[in-house]
Amino acid sequence: MNYALIGRKLSHSFSADFFNEKFRREGISSHYSLVELADFDELLPYLANHPDIIGLNVTIPYKEDAYRRCHRLTPQAEAIGAVNTIRICRTDDGQILLYGTNTDAPGFAESVADAVRTRKSALVLGTGGASKAVSYALEEAGVKVTKVSRHRCEDQSVITYDDLSPSLMEDNLLIVNTTPLGMFPNVNEAPAIPYKDITEKHFCYDVVYNPEETLFMRLCAERGAKTRNGLQMLYNQALLAWDFWRE
Repeated sequence: MNYALIGRKLSHSFSADFFNEKFRREGISSHYSLVELADFDELLPYLANHPDIIGLNVTIPYKEDAYRRCHRLTPQAEAIGAVNTIRICRTDDGQILLYGTNTDAPGFAESVADAVRTRKSALVLGTGGASKAVSYALEEAGVKVTKVSRHRCEDQSVITYDDLSPSLMEDNLLIVNTTPLGMFPNVNEAPAIPYKDITEKHFCYDVVYNPEETLFMRLCAERGAKTRNGLQMLYNQALLAWDFWRE
């Protein structure tokens, strides 16, 4: 039985290396592939032609599509509104059923536990599927979350980058980038926050892990902030996904 990551562009991903090394090390006769889909609608035809695949990870930009299209969801995925892990069930009459969960949230929570002990308000940059998982994890840990978007929207709890005043930056000592800005190969991009207001009191986390230090992390570190990338989150969520696939 085999597994795969689906997304639109996957040159940045370490998932195949992680799982295939795990399979080799543990003597598991499975393979993990990277499957680029131009549209989420391509998924079911792909699975119909690859009956050996029984588990999927989901990345940008399909986590919210997966949430909407799964036939069944775990309570956590339902609460978050995004799916990054799917177990595939096939019926005797050939129907393909998708059972979705979210391992991003607990994977992130474990990787940032030390920072949330002393920082109880956070700016979450981005509003996509990763943002939903990160925000859920932070709120579960008692952290007040303010989401930041490039565009003003109907949700009054979401602010724009233009709204990031010095006082807001001072009040939110945890900043999490959940956007793909700065991800390989576009390593010279970074969210448009006022980096001049970053201090040594800030903890700046980037869910991006390739490159190891993003431009966002570097700009924050230059102001004295502690920084961390999303590599441990990747490993945490991957192991949780493995457990879900084998249930």
